[in-house]
Amino acid sequence: MDLDEQIQILIDDAPQDGVMPRVMERAIAPVLKSFASGLQHLEYHVLQTLDRDWVLTTLSNRAQPEMEKKVIYAFATLKDAADFQGASKHPQVIATPVPVIHTLFQMFVLEQADSTIFLETPSNLTTGVEVRRTDLHNLVQKQLQQSGTPGKSASEHLPPDIA
Repeated sequence: MDLDEQIQILIDDAPQDGVMPRVMERAIAPVLKSFASGLQHLEYHVLQTLDRDWVLTTLSNRAQPEMEKKVIYAFATLKDAADFQGASKHPQVIATPVPVIHTLFQMFVLEQADSTIFLETPSNLTTGVEVRRTDLHNLVQKQLQQSGTPGKSASEHLPPDIA
């Protein structure tokens, strides 16, 4: 499924309230597509619990251990996801293939996550591309202002259960 097809699914699944589909088309979709275009894959494997909650990993800064951030890892292959920190040994965790647009969108609405780290190269679990939630949010806000979409913030436009 290409990026445009992935975006169309998000638009089609948006609440049909007259506002949300327009916000998706004019502000959210262009930002998600811009970020996704810079990544190598159309689909990534994301670790989830059996309840379908995304697994967050807390990282701390080596120089300043009190500085922490919560990230979602998105893996290029199922094997990489299974190999990550012994995930395959945890029966409550599964690796699920997720389209890249949906991965970005989920991270955008999942307020606990600070970033998603896309591990682009199979078998390389040390180097990835980080997409920060604040960057997505700020660019969507800018798109909303430029497109003349109603003045609410992006997070106010998004119902809590949209993802």
